[in-house]
Amino acid sequence: DVANIVYPLVFGSVTVLGLPLNAFSLWILLRRHSINSPSAVYMVNLAISDLLLVISLPMRIYFYATCTWPLDHQACIWIMMLFHNNIRSSSIFITFICVDRLLAVVYPLRSRHLRSSSRAWKAAGLVWLCVVIVNVPESVSFSKFLNNSGKKACFEFNPPPLTQSIDYLQPVLVLTMLAINILCTTMVSWTLCRHLSPSVMVNNKVNVMLLFIMNLVMFTLFFLPVSLVNVVDSWKPFSTALLCLASVNCCLDPLLYYFSFDGFWKKKEESSLSLQRITGIKKQKQRI
Repeated sequence: DVANIVYPLVFGSVTVLGLPLNAFSLWILLRRHSINSPSAVYMVNLAISDLLLVISLPMRIYFYATCTWPLDHQACIWIMMLFHNNIRSSSIFITFICVDRLLAVVYPLRSRHLRSSSRAWKAAGLVWLCVVIVNVPESVSFSKFLNNSGKKACFEFNPPPLTQSIDYLQPVLVLTMLAINILCTTMVSWTLCRHLSPSVMVNNKVNVMLLFIMNLVMFTLFFLPVSLVNVVDSWKPFSTALLCLASVNCCLDPLLYYFSFDGFWKKKEESSLSLQRITGIKKQKQRI
């Protein structure tokens, strides 16, 4: 069967590329960049989410290569939850990065009190808490379904009714995050074209806009199709293929880190410098 060759090959390639890329990116984020910035906090959590996805792929490779499942139902559920959690958490963290960048570019001075690392860590913790809470009814429902079915398999089955109702949460979440990304992209592109000096536009505009375009591509190509597969009947035969496609997102996130730190951090430094200059001018006026 072609599927027994293609699916293990895709998942294997994602594992081989995604594991070192995200591990190295996480190391770079923790060692080379300040975690005092909200953008870095969100990127660290995004890298962790991608690593959790990558470590779940070897068992998918084994299943599709051999058509057998050697573990129990609980292991199957955990691996499925890791995959679902990556789509949900990644879409949220990428949106957080997008919003943080919007605030830094469009409202660099007024948003400084909002863009703190403590707020970012609280937001990230809330995201993981919500993701785990959603996992609870999903896991219980899947466990009952698999135990009643008596099948020694994983991944290739129709979801039980409860998870089908929860599946509507994911497309709504992804569509909402996509709408926010589109709005942020529009506002940032308008600001870059009209309000930045020529030197800043040359240095930052390309990288910043590439980053926003990458975010939109990630949503439309990787997150949205796999989120809609359980609510669009005509897409269900392609569910495994869309899962393969969605897994590729963890290999592209390191590019997001590169463009963010190459473009956005310059903007952040310039904003900080502008704030220092404004503060210095005010102090001079007060002295006069």
